Amino acid sequence: MYIGRIMHTDLITVAPETSLSDARDLIEEKKIDHLLVVDRHKKLVGIVSDRDLKQYWASPATSLSVHELNYLLQKVEIRMVMTKAVVTVSPDTTIERAAYIMQTEDISSLPVMEGDNLVGIVTSTDVMEVLLEAIGISDDSVRLGVFVRDSMGALAGVTELLRKADINIQSLFCWPEKDHPGVTQLVMRVAAADGEKAIRALSEGGFKVKTRYEKDIAPFLPPGA
Repeated sequence: MYIGRIMHTDLITVAPETSLSDARDLIEEKKIDHLLVVDRHKKLVGIVSDRDLKQYWASPATSLSVHELNYLLQKVEIRMVMTKAVVTVSPDTTIERAAYIMQTEDISSLPVMEGDNLVGIVTSTDVMEVLLEAIGISDDSVRLGVFVRDSMGALAGVTELLRKADINIQSLFCWPEKDHPGVTQLVMRVAAADGEKAIRALSEGGFKVKTRYEKDIAPFLPPGA
């Protein structure tokens, strides 16, 4: 899936001259975590988060009265505290790439640009929702882990066993084992009603199925791993 499918397009923006106080009120009113800062030409020039704002308005609170603090917040403009080096993505960025960017850059939102035009914003919450949906977590499914050699046909061998057992795979992803080079864990979800049958089919096919946390995964690894 691509960012363009999940981005928010009903953008709430502010001008660089917006006061810290007004920005705070807007974030609370709209129940959002980020404000996009645009200039008079509607060009993105910065971004400020709820966390950024709280750092500025909370830090002097112990030494200033409420009146003094509110006065100060009215004088400080967003341009003084916003992040100017904004990390952005385009609508055709994949969800997984967006998640990677957020993790490596330690940020929780990404403005979406088409050329020079601001067209949306996506947050870490949006990305997490999509990834969880893709993984297929639900109370009506069970999680099965099978370790295989990272080789051609390994995935087909596992899925063929389940196909022959008339079991539908609801979701599947591959998890390389860092401590065991050349070994990948296939993490699958099947309907809860098919759980026992799936385990039996895989076991009879020569695989050891992991259904819960195991401190020692050695017994589940393929021979020679």
